[in-house]
Amino acid sequence: MTASLSLVLLLLAAAVAMFVRNRPRMDVVALLVIAVLPFTGVVTIGEAIAGFSNPNIVLVALLFVLGEGLVRTGVTRRLGDWISSKAGGSETRLMVLLMASVGVVGSMMSSTAIVAIFIPVVLRICQQGGIAASKLMMPLSVAALISGMMTLVATTPNLMVNAELVRQGKPAFDFFTITPFGISVLVLGILYMLVARRWLPDAAPGTLAERRRPSFRDWIERYELANREIRVRIKPGSPVLGQSMQRIDLRSAGVNLIAIERGAGRLLRPAPTTEFQAGDILLLDIIAPEVTITELAETYGVERLPLCPNHSYLTDRTQDLGMVEAIVPAESSLVGLTLLEARLRDDLGLTAIGLRRGSKVMGEDLLQQRLRVGDTLLLTGFWTEIQQLQRDFHDLVLLNLPVELDDVLPAHDRAPQALGILALVVVLLVTGLVPNVHAVLLGCLLMGAFKCIDVTSAYRAIHWQSLVLIVGMLPFALALERTGGMDLAAQTLLGAVGEQSPRMVLGTIFVLTAVIGMFISNTATAILMAPVAIAVAKYLEASPLPFAMMVALAASAAFMTPVSSPVNTLVVGPGNYRFTDFLRLGVPFALVVLVASVVLVPLLLPL
Repeated sequence: MTASLSLVLLLLAAAVAMFVRNRPRMDVVALLVIAVLPFTGVVTIGEAIAGFSNPNIVLVALLFVLGEGLVRTGVTRRLGDWISSKAGGSETRLMVLLMASVGVVGSMMSSTAIVAIFIPVVLRICQQGGIAASKLMMPLSVAALISGMMTLVATTPNLMVNAELVRQGKPAFDFFTITPFGISVLVLGILYMLVARRWLPDAAPGTLAERRRPSFRDWIERYELANREIRVRIKPGSPVLGQSMQRIDLRSAGVNLIAIERGAGRLLRPAPTTEFQAGDILLLDIIAPEVTITELAETYGVERLPLCPNHSYLTDRTQDLGMVEAIVPAESSLVGLTLLEARLRDDLGLTAIGLRRGSKVMGEDLLQQRLRVGDTLLLTGFWTEIQQLQRDFHDLVLLNLPVELDDVLPAHDRAPQALGILALVVVLLVTGLVPNVHAVLLGCLLMGAFKCIDVTSAYRAIHWQSLVLIVGMLPFALALERTGGMDLAAQTLLGAVGEQSPRMVLGTIFVLTAVIGMFISNTATAILMAPVAIAVAKYLEASPLPFAMMVALAASAAFMTPVSSPVNTLVVGPGNYRFTDFLRLGVPFALVVLVASVVLVPLLLPL
């Protein structure tokens, strides 16, 4: 035990203590490490900050961006809808499909991100099926953690373990080296949760019951809109063909034109210069009760289209069209004007479809009602115009935004492009035609080129705190190696378990990694344990791959406490879980994964 090693270990102990207390923040602790470690004389400041230029750090950042592209285009949302439709009313089928889907999708993006994406999907499924969210939230977190075992890029600890192998000149993992273990553990996880779900609490999260934000359906009932929407198609030979909206004054006939559907479901904003074409589908709001469909058909040459079953006013177009409640303030220039005179469509691009004065709905002669201070308007239009109202319009004060706004996808029509880009990235990663970081960088740039993501959302998607944490922990591995700390740890471990049973050594490495990961970040744990595992392999004159693999698998086996991983922390609230729920279900499954790893790793990666 040299003086230099003592200083490094003391600094490491201090960092771990701050990680456990979570004070200060983990990224601040990492920066403190970078600043203090060079004073030991073991590493230089250049070596301490070298992690910022590490290709694996850049790769982790780019994977955040790639995953955000999948979120913004609704790929994962559509997957959730597919799971719900295929599961039917079977809770067992729902759990199997959910865990399998999360395991597969999570193989290409952060496990924390995949949980954040699927929580609202699962809550919606639970609400529709009358299932307690607690029955699915823990299976979701378990599957997300297991997804980190599916590919090399599925989670940061895998990349850090692989980077240590490369740094020491050892054979590295391929893209799918870890996949057989991940698939096996995922199957075990699904079977385990099907049995263990009886011990999950049967409690729905309070957040759903207590939610007070209005929905489209609330407003449809409150403003009596249920029977006002119709959809018509313009027939060939219609008198409105080639005519602009300015010339065809529908509003004076008691009809609001909300949007025009043209081509393959593409919605257009109605503008004064918009010209009608044959085949256009018009989304209409019938304000005047005396307007009949027969009159519309005869006057404008249109045919009525059936609405979807269980359809309510515009609820099937919430990705494009929104609603908002706004109140008329005392200083508004709209006071005293009728809705026709207010020209909200021209100024805002929004259409007034409802008006409440106190508790009374002003349904009749809506467009002729003169606005008063305190009147509440219900407006509809494209979400971009609603956001513009929120920012720039001062004659109305935004009162309520609907819950549907939370589900709006910024690039919902770009899902095919996002999937194609993801497939290209996977091909490049698997074939090795270009380095991993280059492949993912190309994917991110293509996401931007095809408008699946913009620059602002790309920067926002990167979890900078995690990157700084990784960079701050990397110098520890170098410092411990130079001071003999890794050799000392390897000798101590072998002295405790003996060298006669390599499987026992593998199991011990798994247990140590999993236990340390209960108190500090699993990424930091992987950075610290990977060199120890490789040193143990060196002493045993064995291949380093199985020992490094045990660290990677154990780092993702953070099932035991709600603080073991952000993945678990995210589901505590929605699932209404207690600390003991994770202990009761997580510890036995961690032992299952331990046994499976000790059996499978030596078989697939010979010692």
